[in-house]
Amino acid sequence: MTALRFDNLKQYSDVLRSRQGDPVTVRFVEPRDAEELQNYFRSLSQRSRYNRFLGAMSELPKIVLDRFTHVGIEDGFTVVATMRVDGFETIVGEARYAFHADSGSFEFGLSIDDRWQGHGIGAALLRNLECRAAAFGAARLFGDTLRSNDAMISLARKSDFTFASNPDDWKLVRFEKSIALAPQDIPCASWRIAAASRELQAAALVN
Repeated sequence: MTALRFDNLKQYSDVLRSRQGDPVTVRFVEPRDAEELQNYFRSLSQRSRYNRFLGAMSELPKIVLDRFTHVGIEDGFTVVATMRVDGFETIVGEARYAFHADSGSFEFGLSIDDRWQGHGIGAALLRNLECRAAAFGAARLFGDTLRSNDAMISLARKSDFTFASNPDDWKLVRFEKSIALAPQDIPCASWRIAAASRELQAAALVN
């Protein structure tokens, strides 16, 4: 994928749709989002936080929050899914991902606000992550979740992921998926930018 332009993160934003047709914006998190992102995690139910972080956590420690709100730190990227609620942009979901170039794998974790679960936002966000993975040139994407996390397991199953045991922790199940679709069939801003860059590189080689 083309190197990210950190001075213009908005170009990587996408507008998805909930099951009811409401617009959901997926964009990179910014440092200005720190307080709202922290409040988002605090507002999750205890069960949802436990599922997201694979253990008990009431909020993000400051060092983790800093890492979440600065794109590209330790090769990690955080996106938030937002909707207009009562006239205000409100975080209704989030995802963090990393591309492992050595294995061609795209690793991610996500959560959806308890009040917005069941609206198709998780499925839409997962499709968006698949496109972002394709833009990196990843061959597969995967995540780990607790065996008791029925919601995430159901979402992954409906999204055609396969399942295997986590090699390091018996309490976790790994869900993974090969990226078989042509990236242009699952469009997102990241793919369009990557595709345009490859076309420019190809043209330069010809000339």
